[in-house]
Amino acid sequence: MANHLYDALFGRHEGSGRDFLILPDDSRVSHADFAGRAAGFAGALVAAGLGPGDRVALQLEKSVDMLAVIAGAIRAGVVFLPLNTAYTAAEVAYFVADAGAKLLLCDGRAEASLAPVAAGCGAALAVLNADGTGSFGEAARAAGSVPVAARTAGDLAALLYTSGTTGRSKGAMMSHGNLLSNAEVLTEYWRFTEDDVLLHALPIFHTHGLFVATNVALLAGCPMIFLPKFDAAEVIRHLPQATAMMGVPTFYTRLLDDPRLTRDLVDKMRIFISGSAPLLAETHRQWEARTGHRILERYGMTETNMNTSNPCAGERRAGTVGFPLPGVELKICDAEGRELPRGEIGTIEVRGPNVFQGYWNMPEKTAEELRPNGFFITGDLGVIDADGYVSIVGRARDLIISGGFNVYPKEVEMALDALPGILESAVIGAPHPDFGEAVVAVVVPESGTKPDPEAIRAALGKSLAKFKQPKHIALRATLPRNTMGKVQKVALRDELKDVFAP
Repeated sequence: MANHLYDALFGRHEGSGRDFLILPDDSRVSHADFAGRAAGFAGALVAAGLGPGDRVALQLEKSVDMLAVIAGAIRAGVVFLPLNTAYTAAEVAYFVADAGAKLLLCDGRAEASLAPVAAGCGAALAVLNADGTGSFGEAARAAGSVPVAARTAGDLAALLYTSGTTGRSKGAMMSHGNLLSNAEVLTEYWRFTEDDVLLHALPIFHTHGLFVATNVALLAGCPMIFLPKFDAAEVIRHLPQATAMMGVPTFYTRLLDDPRLTRDLVDKMRIFISGSAPLLAETHRQWEARTGHRILERYGMTETNMNTSNPCAGERRAGTVGFPLPGVELKICDAEGRELPRGEIGTIEVRGPNVFQGYWNMPEKTAEELRPNGFFITGDLGVIDADGYVSIVGRARDLIISGGFNVYPKEVEMALDALPGILESAVIGAPHPDFGEAVVAVVVPESGTKPDPEAIRAALGKSLAKFKQPKHIALRATLPRNTMGKVQKVALRDELKDVFAP
């Protein structure tokens, strides 16, 4: 039976002996071997009682088997929720409960902390370690063959959770058609072919590493050098084997710190792509001077995958995210949704087959952000120049993107304000040479107290993932406010913009 996404990404390679994954020890996994693993996991999901439309949540370390579980879920028609491995048990509990997941997969080291989460949410819990051991690995090896589930372009494939300024996370519903259409456009736009070798050091619980990098490689039929995480030494060791790399700004700044990065090292490279956070113009300049390559920067988000890209052939302008991708409509609008002329700053709205179906169980929020005509109100502030290049100039919702991960100030502020000795707080992002942006907390103590920043960080570590925790904490007697009593974060950003300067 036809399965829109599985057939295009995985089914076409099922009998192929070509390399799909090149692992750190230089061992290889062929497409045929990978398809066999995916079929086993599809069988294990069915044996666990999941069918088309049911949800499985994954908080797993990056591995061949984690990727195969995702392929198996697509094969079985099961909707998957890939979760950041940095999330605490309390955070995972919200996602599992909100999605109504029937099964939660975790690493063995997290089993004890997540067992009560699964039980409290009415979900089964199974273990899959990076080396394939664990109860779910055993179930996959014992599973019988199950047919590929019939799925159309409009069927739900994945839920990716993204937060709002209220701190409540929203499940962005991505269909088979959303994911495949974007991958097809990117593969052609960035000119990927089976002759490429993609160096993959990104996490695969995130749009960038999973729906951009992996899906492009699958459509092009090219192998991926599949590293468990970014490690500058490992990336440098493998760069001579690669023709392409996708990364976040942190990758590029850390590689620039290594003297082994030379033009000779990247002699076979065709393209370097950056996204998930703004790339500083200085990083662009340093990278080109050092390697002879201009980094290609693009713009996307959880709800839409990729919207724009600098050209593969043509001028790649630092500080811009290029042009709308083929099939994607993008406009700059005022607060009432009226399109603004070029050169004026406003809210970015996009429409296309890449745009999500809405927020899981949140029809009101969906109606707020997804117009009846199909345009999605991104909340990002942008401008289009006279040549058509799009630049992101700010985020209307104060979103912070640190190291490629979204941080929502309200969530951090709520955690801070709940701590003893803190009267109130304001959280902002400040430019950071390594992470693009980093979290800064401005804290007002209660009268007669003087909180210790290190103690605050330790307390936040119990409720917030590390990437959400402030990298700088400033104590203030008061927060700046306007006449309406609203905290003026613009003033705080200006005051603290150089706090991470070298």
